[in-house]
Amino acid sequence: MSRTAPALDVDAILDDPNTRIIVCCGSGGVGKTTTAAALGLRAAERGRSVVVLTVDPAKRLAQAMGLTELDNTPRRVAGVGDAESPDGGELHAMMLDMKRTFDEIIEAHADPDRAQQILTNPFYASLSSSFSGTQEYMAMEKLGQLRRSNDWDLIVVDTPPSRSALDFLDAPERLGRFLDGRLIRFLTAPAKAGGRSAFRLLNAGFGMVAGILTKVIGAQVLRDIQMFVSALDAVFGGFRQRAEQTYQLLQAPGTAFLVVAAPERDAMREASYFVERLADERMPLAGLVVNRVHTSPAPELSAARSLAAAEDLDSRGEHDLTAAVLRLHAGRMQLGARERRQRDHFTSAHPTVPIAQVPAMPEDVHDLAGLRQIGQLLAS
Repeated sequence: MSRTAPALDVDAILDDPNTRIIVCCGSGGVGKTTTAAALGLRAAERGRSVVVLTVDPAKRLAQAMGLTELDNTPRRVAGVGDAESPDGGELHAMMLDMKRTFDEIIEAHADPDRAQQILTNPFYASLSSSFSGTQEYMAMEKLGQLRRSNDWDLIVVDTPPSRSALDFLDAPERLGRFLDGRLIRFLTAPAKAGGRSAFRLLNAGFGMVAGILTKVIGAQVLRDIQMFVSALDAVFGGFRQRAEQTYQLLQAPGTAFLVVAAPERDAMREASYFVERLADERMPLAGLVVNRVHTSPAPELSAARSLAAAEDLDSRGEHDLTAAVLRLHAGRMQLGARERRQRDHFTSAHPTVPIAQVPAMPEDVHDLAGLRQIGQLLAS
């Protein structure tokens, strides 16, 4: 038997002044970026000061908001906060630049000489651009920066596609494990040794292992790693503390997680994974947004009746165009039935999760008018 999910009241979330962060997560290709932008626009036009942060490298968000580019600095979206928003709301958008964010952290939390040592280190250049988990960690940092600045009363976060969208929950621990690992502690041991005698005690064992590492990765690379970790060690405590604060912020009542999915089997399975993971992490789930739902303007005409009528017209050799339209309608009704079964499976497993549905659009959203329409559909 089909279950009815609670309705997701999007406007209640957007209008609540206590809601300060909305995190949109879900698998790739389900309209997560568009949903985040539409929520940000609707909130701004209802009087809120909003910034939308995307960690997705795609340029769809910039294009939809009429911006030529997005970077690590929030940019004001024109046409929002003027006549369309008499209550004084405004909308900014930005795209995470993980290396620039890492640079800013170093510059803010290290003295100038130590910061220069880190920023010019070749190992740092590699770590800040491509090390696994850096993007997610920097997303945590940037979210924390935006929240601490208090320049906006609502931050909407568009996370990366697939299950990595929740990797930022693990990012502080992962980076901590790396910098607290045995190899890193061993490489920094000589620099931390207290006095010449302590250094001599460590030197024999270090020299032997360093010799092996030198053969494997090269002497210059080894020196770069040693210098980088020694310089970074003085500021890493601040990294972990801020990440933990942001993690706690995500668990706070002022945060709302929205899982975004398409009404397809794989996407709905991913949505179930996100819902369960958020529950495990005690993160506040607001609900599920199901995008691209197929409906029909004539729901009273079933697929079976439509196909039967088309076959009857074919047998009489009449009204070919009408028969083709009836078959198209039957196909849409069958697709809608499959989508309802997928939503029913989700609701059976998660009966208390509120759901909002957005009908499939005839074309991709590429401007503010399209985003505004999506926002209206989310709230209707």
